Amino acid sequence: MIDRTQSSRTGRVSRWRLFSAEHPAATVVSLVVLVLAILIGGHLYGRYLSSIDLAGREAAIEQLRAESQKQKRDIDGKSQQLTLLQTKLAKTQAALDAITPSANTYNINPNQTLIVGDGHLTVGMVGPPSNDSVLLNINGKPQAVTAGQNLSVAPDPTTKCQIGVQSFDVFRAVLVASCSSVKAQ
Repeated sequence: MIDRTQSSRTGRVSRWRLFSAEHPAATVVSLVVLVLAILIGGHLYGRYLSSIDLAGREAAIEQLRAESQKQKRDIDGKSQQLTLLQTKLAKTQAALDAITPSANTYNINPNQTLIVGDGHLTVGMVGPPSNDSVLLNINGKPQAVTAGQNLSVAPDPTTKCQIGVQSFDVFRAVLVASCSSVKAQ
């Protein structure tokens, strides 16, 4: 049997005795070393974590830059396409305006008859125009009209119509015709 009495422990010095009240300097030095070790370890761990985050951020920034450049190219392409379409629309509108006369404006050829003035008047051009006038048949009444001249015609008592010749040449005459209701007095 082994005798473990107080006398057998006297040969060993306990490690915890250094931190006792008899050695306060050792306690303070060891605590300072422990705090410094924790601070240095925390600092190194923080730098490690930030380097991981930094790499992820750099990759995300590069991806966003690439997407931004792609979107800028798409916007530039769409802008060019829009400009081309606007130009094409303007040309088409100009061609349409050239083909379609403005409201109440009519092109009439020699020996042709048109119904104008919202259906109230029948106007025909008799023969080709002369040098200074054109012969129009308005509701069965022939009248010689010069360019710029306006005529007032009353097809019925409640309607008053204006017919004007804007211009004419050998092949056609351009007329403006409009009708309105007459107010009772």
